[in-house]
Amino acid sequence: MNRALTSKLIIFSLAIVGVLLESRAYAWASPAMRASRLSPDERAELLRYANDTWRSFERLTQPSGLPADSLPRDGVGWGNPSMSTSPTDIAAYLWSVLAAERLKLIGTEECRSRLRRTLSTLANMERHNGFYLNDLDPRTGATLRISPFDASPRRPLVSSVDNAWLATALVMVINVEPTLRSQASKLLEAMNFRFFYDPYSSVDPIEHPGHLYVGYWVDDRSFYGHYGMLNSEARIASYLGIARRQLPSEHYYRLYRTLPESLGPQEQKPLGQTREYLGIKVYEGSYSYRGMRIVPSWGGSMFEALMVTLFVPEGDWAPRSWGVNHPLYVRAQIEHGLEEAHYDCWGFSPAASPLGGYGVYGVKALGSNPMGYLSYEIGGPISHSLPQSPGGKYNHGIVTPHASFLALRYAPREAVANLRTLTTRFPVYSQFGFHDSVDVSAGVVTGCILAIDQGMIMAAIANELADDAMQHAFSDGPVENIMRPLVAMEEFSAGPIGPIAGGGSTLRLLTDLKTRAK
Repeated sequence: MNRALTSKLIIFSLAIVGVLLESRAYAWASPAMRASRLSPDERAELLRYANDTWRSFERLTQPSGLPADSLPRDGVGWGNPSMSTSPTDIAAYLWSVLAAERLKLIGTEECRSRLRRTLSTLANMERHNGFYLNDLDPRTGATLRISPFDASPRRPLVSSVDNAWLATALVMVINVEPTLRSQASKLLEAMNFRFFYDPYSSVDPIEHPGHLYVGYWVDDRSFYGHYGMLNSEARIASYLGIARRQLPSEHYYRLYRTLPESLGPQEQKPLGQTREYLGIKVYEGSYSYRGMRIVPSWGGSMFEALMVTLFVPEGDWAPRSWGVNHPLYVRAQIEHGLEEAHYDCWGFSPAASPLGGYGVYGVKALGSNPMGYLSYEIGGPISHSLPQSPGGKYNHGIVTPHASFLALRYAPREAVANLRTLTTRFPVYSQFGFHDSVDVSAGVVTGCILAIDQGMIMAAIANELADDAMQHAFSDGPVENIMRPLVAMEEFSAGPIGPIAGGGSTLRLLTDLKTRAK
């Protein structure tokens, strides 16, 4: 998917931010109401999760208004926040402040005060071509040249997707906080995503140019890698660039639904049809898994496929593509955890590992990566007695609570039930909300929370309890006007292909998907 190369720097001129900065706030105060799919007890449970998760941000956030990346726990209790942060961490804090205000966990004045402090710090931080570097000191916003973890030197990196998440949060502030619009707009105006656009990318420059670079090395002024997969968290950068008229609309259809065979081996041979949109031929490929055809992500994780849906109602805008794929993707994660791996719980996504460090977890069959993101941990010592599973294959499954929150929209009752299972069986819950992951074979939790995963939890709960507040804050108005017609025309090759594994007919699955998507 991503291949390293050196390319000439694309110089861009700053332009007015255009349609995203119209003078009115969108439907924050009274978004369209939708019927709750959860019981009053289930909703109260989610609100309790939100309250405790917000408490973690109160602990993580420094006087600068920037959040630390993580909060560790040792044998005695919770320690001090890490002394690093990133544009994504800052974004997670900004939208979590908005979510906390919408859920009435904080008042309007506290919300504005917190946002104002963060925006003021951002205005005085180092930037390159309008974008922020990845390794930052949360106390001051200064760029970290030495790792606070192992004292190794850090190359100054500007990441396209990390800056896209920060830009997403700035759009939300602009749209719902009129008193801070000018302050946030100045930061957003400088972020032109054409900087990361490579019109000649991919191994087939005639058929599939137009991908985004992964990042930019400031020290030698070089780009590296490309984001080529559509079903990836990086599509938020594509949405921003297209909606702000910095990227051509056709860029959306240049991204791969499944990897071209010419790029090498992948998890399975995709099946599908070639269709044409905006004059571009798109191979609508999909993978087969347990009676479903699903457009894969890169690694098969929940985060890759569904983080964008916290802010963009893709299923509503594109009922023949995302509206089909997202519920199936969630169902596949559930079936893997409950019926294939027999963990008795589910939800697999990159997270802090119970072994220490960071791990990438997913359902291998849902990812194009031939190496696969696995739902279980392999290798490395654990200082606990580990039970052995009968077959051994799925021993030490790593379940990540934030994955259940990402699934709330498409499987609300299943998600709440899964979270109850986790809190009942494992010491995974604390005064700061959920630990980042748990080894369900050993019962060992990670002993850490991450700002980005806490931010996903806050956004998901605000959507569920406050009528899609996060989606309205980002997508109402110009983003919808530009992006909805673009994505609505597509038809994926995703869908049920027969009786679903674990029981149930194709008809029942289709009815279930339609009901959940409402």
